[in-house]
Amino acid sequence: MNDDGPDAAIRRAIGGDEVSIAAIVATAGLTEDALTIAMAALLQGDAGLLGRAETLATTSRDRQVVAIARAHLTGDHELVDALARDHLVSFPDSLIVSWIASR
Repeated sequence: MNDDGPDAAIRRAIGGDEVSIAAIVATAGLTEDALTIAMAALLQGDAGLLGRAETLATTSRDRQVVAIARAHLTGDHELVDALARDHLVSFPDSLIVSWIASR
């Protein structure tokens, strides 16, 4: 990923930037960043990656993002809606959750 960090790469990936998408997917097995792993899981449609993200998620924000990603990948749209609404009240700047909810 670029030197501007995982948040910027996630923003670019949400925007469809192929280089950022490839970088996130490539580093998912190496990073200690729960959000990057959750994003890689979303990009690949692989809920199996989320176990490691859950282990690494140390903040309530990160744990909520991982739970929302899991609900999305398992097709529980009602749960995604409920969790995303609650998450965005506390973290209105969460682009990854806004992106998940919009899908």
